[in-house]
Amino acid sequence: MKKLEGKIAIITGAAGGIGKGIATAYVKEGATVAIIDLNAEAGNQTIKELQEYAPESIFIQANLAEHEKLADIVKTVAEKFGKIDILVNNAHASRMNSIADTTQKDFDLSFDTGFYPTFYFMQAALPYLKETKGNIINFASGAGINGDVNQVSYAVAKEAIRASTRVAANEFGPFGINVNIIAPIAKSPGLVQWAEENPEYYQGMLSKIPMRRLGELEGDIGRVAVFLASEDSAYITGQTIMVDGGSIKMR
Repeated sequence: MKKLEGKIAIITGAAGGIGKGIATAYVKEGATVAIIDLNAEAGNQTIKELQEYAPESIFIQANLAEHEKLADIVKTVAEKFGKIDILVNNAHASRMNSIADTTQKDFDLSFDTGFYPTFYFMQAALPYLKETKGNIINFASGAGINGDVNQVSYAVAKEAIRASTRVAANEFGPFGINVNIIAPIAKSPGLVQWAEENPEYYQGMLSKIPMRRLGELEGDIGRVAVFLASEDSAYITGQTIMVDGGSIKMR
């Protein structure tokens, strides 16, 4: 049997990049997915690819900064499929700026698309995940753990996500719900573009990764997300899993 056979998953920011990699890994393991994204063109193309493995999978176009609508998205998925087993909060937008140049708008963008959707989706999905003893996977970043320069609005929001994940692990654990974090370094389209524009900086970054490569979206990040959504990780919760080629060794 496939590891996620019969599971229903919500994945945000899944029209491309890491979210698409996770969605692809999930449908190949038997899950049906609801992918949530702002980009309609990319979302419609991605769902066609995913439906080759999981025909009932759906795409919902949504602006995650419209927080008042997030609970309705969860309800729509639950009513269509009868349950929710997995919630993956992957979406996040931000701007790079030094502390000196960071504005309220920079913080608003990062929190409105990253932290707040993560929180409100967890809140809305809780009643359904109680029924299935489901799994939540949130996303953090080495930018927050290391305090990367020019990343303050992103780093702070990511660390807020880590903090809320630890609280959720403690509160949701008695219901049999696992809540964990993935902190990746991945070959996302945005990073690839940045590498092409900044080859010297890219090589410097790569040299600091012990495995000397970026993570594959499906093969590396997606497979860890499968593990964290499966019975194989039933006794793991509240943890930050570094899927970064050894860049950061958590203590």
